[in-house]
Amino acid sequence: MKVITLINTLFFCLILFIGKSQGLPKKIEFDNPYIFNSEIEKKLKEDTVSWKYQISAGEYASKGDFKNALRNWSMAFGGADKNYTQTQIDSINENYKIVSAKEYIIQQSKKNRVIIINEAHHYSFHRVFTESLLQDLYKQGYRNLGVEALSNGNTIDRNLNNRNYAIQKSGYYTQDPNFGKMLRTALNLGFNVFAYEQTGNLNGKEREIAQANNIQRIMNERPNEKFLIYCGFDHSLEGEHRSWGKAMAGRLKEFTGVDPLTINQVKYSERYNRNFNQPLLKALKIDSPSILIDSDNNPFRYQKKNGWSDIAVLHPNTVYEKGRPQWLFNDGSQLVEVKNENFEINYPIMVLAYKKGENINEAIPVDIVELEGKSDKSYFVLDKGHYNIVVDNQKDQSFKYEIEVK
Repeated sequence: MKVITLINTLFFCLILFIGKSQGLPKKIEFDNPYIFNSEIEKKLKEDTVSWKYQISAGEYASKGDFKNALRNWSMAFGGADKNYTQTQIDSINENYKIVSAKEYIIQQSKKNRVIIINEAHHYSFHRVFTESLLQDLYKQGYRNLGVEALSNGNTIDRNLNNRNYAIQKSGYYTQDPNFGKMLRTALNLGFNVFAYEQTGNLNGKEREIAQANNIQRIMNERPNEKFLIYCGFDHSLEGEHRSWGKAMAGRLKEFTGVDPLTINQVKYSERYNRNFNQPLLKALKIDSPSILIDSDNNPFRYQKKNGWSDIAVLHPNTVYEKGRPQWLFNDGSQLVEVKNENFEINYPIMVLAYKKGENINEAIPVDIVELEGKSDKSYFVLDKGHYNIVVDNQKDQSFKYEIEVK
């Protein structure tokens, strides 16, 4: 894998081993929308609410810090080390075959009008996997992407489909660079991206009904088009829900008569302590997103009491390279090393990469790294292209320069 080195100094000496520099670093006014690790941990120690670990996990996830998000989420829920017996494992292997989740979903998409896929809000890989489906789904006629995480009502981003990239005000979870990339990919492909979250002060059941009604309205406006709906956790359940009567997916089926293909990514994803992974995930040797199918080509589904999703996706444990998850890499992605020994700035610093042409004071960066001191090593994962790099210590020093990744 090609490694690109950036050497930056306050004296504006910039050496790029990736091509020609597009200008010297300059001091800028920059209102950093992201929170430093030290601030997240300080808030965590001082907070007294029972869901403080979920909050901190969300704050880490919002800047694409997968490992810390996973760690803090696990602090909230604990876990247990459970395993299948060898007899159980042999039975699974005898009755099911492991297949590519992406290939199976795309194949099934041909005979569906609506696909509903969920995420855990702290788990960025769910966004990366969904983004990997978009091009093939577009080829199969999917033209609309409904996103629960987008702000709706008075705070809706009305210019999203014209701008072709999300901004900080587009939503909260969408601030994650990986979520931003998913939306950017969808918009550039030509998807109509829309919000469907409820906006009133509603209880859980009313919220599910309102979400389904909002999606139904767009479906009625586009009667000949296909839809991908991206939601959180249990909203992708069909059948009964113990608290809501029916979840959004079940309500949408009820209201429209369209039976959606429902997909759960959450249940069989890794925990920070991998001993606490679901027994099924531990029993199988998978190295990419996978689905189990039986001899009749029926997928293993996610079951939650009297509710279900048609397909359960099993995600592998994350492998890291230079501290970055390997699932960040796609064709053409490169590690970009930030060498900061000679950068005269007060630490810690956050370094944010923005696509050139997008407003750095509004856009969602394509990647973020944080360095505690000069001896730290850190790496962007960037596709080929031009970028604005912002270096910020969230106090009194911010700098910007341009690079080209070839």
